[in-house]
Amino acid sequence: MIIITLYRQFIMEFKLVSKFKPTGDQPEAIEKITKSVKAGVKHQTLLGVTGSGKTFTMANVVANTQKPTLVLVHNKTLAAQLCSEFQEFFPDNAVSYFVSYYDYYQPEAYLPKTDTYIEKDASINEEIDKLRHAATHNLLTRKDVLIVASVSAIYGLGDVSMYENLAIELKVGQEIKRDKLLRKLTDLQYRRSHNEFKQGMFHVLGDTLEIFPPSSDNMIRIEFFGDEIDAMQEADSFTGELIQELKEVKIFPSKHNVTTKEAVTEAVELIKKDLDERYKQLQKMGKNIEAERLKTRTEYDIEMMQETGYCSGIENYVRYLNNREPGQQPSTLIDYFPDDFLIFIDESHMTIPQLNAMHNGNLNRKQTLIEHGFRMPSALDNRPLKFEEFEEHVKQAIYISATPSDYEKEHSGKKNIVEQIIRPTGLIDPPVEIRPTEHQIDDLLEEIRKTIEKGERVLITTITKKSSEKLNDFLLEADLKSKYLHSEVDTMERIEILRDLRLGNIDIIVGINLLREGLDLPEVSLVAILDADKQGFLRSRDALIQTIGRTARNVNGHVIMYADNVTPAMKAAIDETDRRRKIQVAYNEKHGITPQSIVKAITDIAQTSHKPKQRYNKENVPKEEMERLVHELTLQMELASANLEFEKAAELRDQIDDMKTV
Repeated sequence: MIIITLYRQFIMEFKLVSKFKPTGDQPEAIEKITKSVKAGVKHQTLLGVTGSGKTFTMANVVANTQKPTLVLVHNKTLAAQLCSEFQEFFPDNAVSYFVSYYDYYQPEAYLPKTDTYIEKDASINEEIDKLRHAATHNLLTRKDVLIVASVSAIYGLGDVSMYENLAIELKVGQEIKRDKLLRKLTDLQYRRSHNEFKQGMFHVLGDTLEIFPPSSDNMIRIEFFGDEIDAMQEADSFTGELIQELKEVKIFPSKHNVTTKEAVTEAVELIKKDLDERYKQLQKMGKNIEAERLKTRTEYDIEMMQETGYCSGIENYVRYLNNREPGQQPSTLIDYFPDDFLIFIDESHMTIPQLNAMHNGNLNRKQTLIEHGFRMPSALDNRPLKFEEFEEHVKQAIYISATPSDYEKEHSGKKNIVEQIIRPTGLIDPPVEIRPTEHQIDDLLEEIRKTIEKGERVLITTITKKSSEKLNDFLLEADLKSKYLHSEVDTMERIEILRDLRLGNIDIIVGINLLREGLDLPEVSLVAILDADKQGFLRSRDALIQTIGRTARNVNGHVIMYADNVTPAMKAAIDETDRRRKIQVAYNEKHGITPQSIVKAITDIAQTSHKPKQRYNKENVPKEEMERLVHELTLQMELASANLEFEKAAELRDQIDDMKTV
């Protein structure tokens, strides 16, 4: 469970906590990267093989350089895994998680061929929203900040200067009328509590005001004596228990896209002016229907903004509200960082292409809406950063990958590519064989049985879904315990399959793409690649190297490629694997290291007998707060499950069950 306390006395420097010390080529990598960062080198690449402790190296660089740090990754799951690791390395520092807060998102769109308009539909995850606010709060209040973020970090977030300038600073002894403070909170989009009390709300009890910041699980209690702040406390929002006395506190807006009445008034005038110009432009083009549609929709939005300060789709008017020029880049999470910050781009061979593609995908959809009168041209300014704009924000970047692409290599240059080939366990990259496709299934069956006899497991990757299904059926008919892993398998079933493989309930997994994170399976000693000589992404040099790495956690690991030709991709992948093996073997021989398979505990997430340390004692939680506590724990459980943190999800489930027991 993620517990956020934002008002304690901060340790303003990174302090790395670990029982491990850098080993192998980690010390050299840490020293070289640290030295280059301090020397101002803009681009570096850490070429680290699977299992070499890249995250530990990153943590050491952060501790050595003491820079606020952004770690960018290509999906939420990997972000959650890395965030958890960094929280263990830096337990006393502000390690935050920033990803898209949508559980479900259907963007607004128009399909001209079928004349179909699709309204925006979204479901916001309240737990992720809290963590996003915690990330920006940390950035604006302290220096020891590390944020692990998905590529959503380059989407518009709201103007940082307005967000910071509108924050309310309060101190004990300060004179301020309570009613004036309540009006300020309302301007910051806080709502007065009635039947519930949650993030972004406040309530008043006599001379006591309680504020529930959007970034925390705790509330701020302010006690007045007349028009003077007599005392301030941080308290548990469920039990009311005092956590600490406060001398001062900073209350940030409840929403990132906060604005003022004055800004809305000015924005409305600009929108009206541009609407009039666009209306005439569409009429001149003979698009009378589109012109009337745009006028009706925009005038309704204007009326809503004047009445409530908000309207559905207000993000499409963000240029006016933030007083930005047409085409000017939006404010993003990156703008909340100070100038002197460090970026790690993890799995850069996947993350950089995503960053590069995001803007154009958004642009095409918006242009269609504008062309047909559903949106003003200003909608184009509600967008992610263009890749070249993102690059302008990069002061110092370190790219992390076992298979860096041309972008990383060209920007870093040979001088600034640091290799981390040695694994702390002494494990070496697996040997790779090429065998002919003739009688490949018979040969594979023999290898599978040899592997199973040793108590080890097998991964088989094919080129098509149909061939994977047929092979899995064949293996089952041969009385082998096999499962097919594919994109349609839901999250819980997928983790059960992987757990069953580790437990030995099944011996084989067949699939098309077995490169996804989460396949940390030290019991696997054989990876078989069928149709290795076919063309395509999953048979490229980098994909083959990544697939080979699936068995690099077992001392008996080996890979068989079934192919009739040796493609350039196969040769390059095998050559690189052999190069790494030679380095690893030489290191082991020099230091007298005997490779050992990774031993990783197998946790049965279905077990309920294990009770983790409870954060709350149900006897201390008031009955009227119990429902809200269960809701909060449920949100955290769902988030942990979505991020494949199933052990954490199981612990939270047990807490929920305990709270529900009367």
